[in-house]
Amino acid sequence: MSDQTVLHVKGRVLVGPEEVKDELWVVDGRISYERPRAEAVTVRGWALPGLVDAHCHVGLDHHGAVDEATSEKQALTDRDAGTLLIRDAGSPADTRWIDDREDLPKIIRAGRHIARTRRYIRNFAHEIEPDDLVAYVAQEARRGDGWVKLVGDWIDRDAGDLTACWPREAVEAAIAEAHRLGARVTAHCFAEDSLRDLVEAGIDCIEHATGLTEDTIPLFAERGVAIVPTLVNIATFPALAAGGESRFPKWSAHMRRLHENRYDTVRAAYDAGIPVFVGTDAGGSLAHGLVAAEVAELVKAGIPPIQALSATTWGAREWLGRPVLEEGAPADLVVYEEDPRADVRVLAGPRRVVLNGRVIG
Repeated sequence: MSDQTVLHVKGRVLVGPEEVKDELWVVDGRISYERPRAEAVTVRGWALPGLVDAHCHVGLDHHGAVDEATSEKQALTDRDAGTLLIRDAGSPADTRWIDDREDLPKIIRAGRHIARTRRYIRNFAHEIEPDDLVAYVAQEARRGDGWVKLVGDWIDRDAGDLTACWPREAVEAAIAEAHRLGARVTAHCFAEDSLRDLVEAGIDCIEHATGLTEDTIPLFAERGVAIVPTLVNIATFPALAAGGESRFPKWSAHMRRLHENRYDTVRAAYDAGIPVFVGTDAGGSLAHGLVAAEVAELVKAGIPPIQALSATTWGAREWLGRPVLEEGAPADLVVYEEDPRADVRVLAGPRRVVLNGRVIG
């Protein structure tokens, strides 16, 4: 399609969970609900806002930062799966060049992970001690797009298990500094021990959140702290546990328990009113393009399909401050053969992907 081509999307336009329109037009790359005078190319089906992966790592693989060609392949894989908005939850690579590419997903960056010294995956994070946490949070708040990413817990080799990485006073000061600079803060947390301090310190989101308990779930709900469960990543815990069994049996048993309870944990969080959003954790050891699988996992955990769908569309975009299918918004949308509200597995097979008003592929 040329830049001047007018697109007519006809069928069912899912403006919101309950609001459905029969058609929309794309004119000069933006959505319009007024019929233009120009002739249009018609696409038929069920239209959704471009999907959101709220925990993804473009520019990263299991070794660390990757080159631009590899980053491009990652972003293209996500785009072709219908993911048109990514919250990049930590990357050591500079991916700002993607912002100039109208054929690649839009990215909201959280800067580089901030971890305790020797308490995270090698080459991923700034590895520092607590006295430096405020300064590094301020640095990444300025480099990111309104988010900062901490590593809240990781295996402590002396303890042989997951333990919290930061003293309470350090995270309180760091989160306050991020908020002063206009950034929200999220943290990687597998275990139970770090959660209360982080939430009471004012954190905005927790990644994975497998350590939620009946004691901390009400606290999350009261404070409105969101979670991004990354269930497609939590599925790898048994293999990780098996690999560490001989050296860290306590950690391995802990990881298995967190895995066994994963669906109950997510459902309990949702039932308590905690905001839940879709994220895949692609880019470390996981492949890109798994957003549909993650939505299906949320449904398997017991979240109603329409809410699981919202967690990657309307609700996720509102949370991140980005538009949906509203008048004048950038035309970022995905068209499907069938109604994804009836069966979220439909998300795995986009009929058309429209990004910045252009049909992709």
